[in-house]
Amino acid sequence: MKIQKATLHDLDALTELFDLYRLFYQQKSDLEGARGFLKERLTNEESRVFIAYDNQNPVGFVQLYPTFSSVSMKRSWLLNDLYVKEEVRGQGVGGNLLKEAIHFAESTGAKGVLLETTEDNKKAQRLYEKVGFKKESNYFYYFSI
Repeated sequence: MKIQKATLHDLDALTELFDLYRLFYQQKSDLEGARGFLKERLTNEESRVFIAYDNQNPVGFVQLYPTFSSVSMKRSWLLNDLYVKEEVRGQGVGGNLLKEAIHFAESTGAKGVLLETTEDNKKAQRLYEKVGFKKESNYFYYFSI
């Protein structure tokens, strides 16, 4: 397995994975929309994406968005998207993508990597904790539109 920073050269492979990711979250397939969204993120350097290949076969990706902490005066990274193809789950792809995200954050001098998941996503929670993420217990998260 090879994990690399995604570039526009990886756009077709990444688009397929991103569409599958969205389908996992009960969204309608939209390859054109996915391609445009990802192309804009990569072109404008608005996110950092790492893609995993098994030989030449794209099998997963992780996408990080920058954020900042005023209190610590440091950058942090929001791990917004993580997806591994169903047929290769349990083979270490997700863990390796998470480790790559953490390594990248460390290399940028970031305060850390933040992610969120649903309360019932126990499989993902076990994976996150296995690679070193800690569940926050002293923060509440609010959302408004």
